[in-house]
Amino acid sequence: MQGRVDQLELRRRSRHGAIKVATLERLGVSPQTAYRRCVPGGPWQRLLPGVVLLNNAPPTRRQLVEAALLYAGPGAMVTGLEACRRYGLRGVPDDATVHLLLADNRHVKGSHYVTIERTIRLPQPVMRDEVPLAPLVRAVLDACRRLGAFDPSRALITEAVQRGRISPGELEHELSIGSQRGTSVPRQILRDVLEGARSVAEIDGLRVWKRTGLPSPAWNVDLFDGDGQFVARPDGWCGEVGLAWEIDSYEYHFGRGDYARTLERNTRYAAAGVVLVQTLPNRLRAEPDAVAAELVAAYQAAARRPRPSLEVRKPAS
Repeated sequence: MQGRVDQLELRRRSRHGAIKVATLERLGVSPQTAYRRCVPGGPWQRLLPGVVLLNNAPPTRRQLVEAALLYAGPGAMVTGLEACRRYGLRGVPDDATVHLLLADNRHVKGSHYVTIERTIRLPQPVMRDEVPLAPLVRAVLDACRRLGAFDPSRALITEAVQRGRISPGELEHELSIGSQRGTSVPRQILRDVLEGARSVAEIDGLRVWKRTGLPSPAWNVDLFDGDGQFVARPDGWCGEVGLAWEIDSYEYHFGRGDYARTLERNTRYAAAGVVLVQTLPNRLRAEPDAVAAELVAAYQAAARRPRPSLEVRKPAS
């Protein structure tokens, strides 16, 4: 039985309570003793081959990540959904897997909740709270390649782009040099982003607009009146007729107390002579044909009015 001093030393040498059996052996705890303490009802638990947790409570997410890194060994880094979560992205699907990158010459296989991906393009890790992470652009695309599904992938990509965490150019570069396996979905999303859509709602909007048969609008440009005063940055802008389209999602327009600012924006549109169409994002999927018809009708109405004189500028960021 280890004494109190030894137990404190074990804790000190662990990573948030996770420790390799080989490390325990160097500290005087035999593998037999370590595994005996991991039997049901024992004081420890086995998390992964050769890795135990120095308590029998349900492991925290941090402990699972630390155990995965210990299992994979030197040079391992977290990528995919777990890395995206640690970078602070909010739209990350729940997933118990810890996805790790390892150099191609390392022969370690995945186990239990750990997915190992060996790569010839092992990036320089980014340390966050002492956890090595793949760069965000790599983590996002690694996550999307394994998700395979369109909706969660585009939510992840558009959030990262909209919040300024990665640029479309970085995504394009990473897609061009990285593994081509599982990239069809992120490539489609990137095409939408490069067309100017910066959120999930705007990507849905882009698809609805294509149903109208109308000329393609400019996306996310800044409008200024004849006095040089800022009017708005519409999601879509048809300069030839002076039509603005706003996809007013609750999260980005109303969720932060922006209702008053939205009303002020609409007043500026009216003062500038702009025809405005406002659409809630849920209608883009539930009623795409109805929304497309509304856009066509608004476009035709705008074409019958004098075109407002507005200056269009691409935003600096």
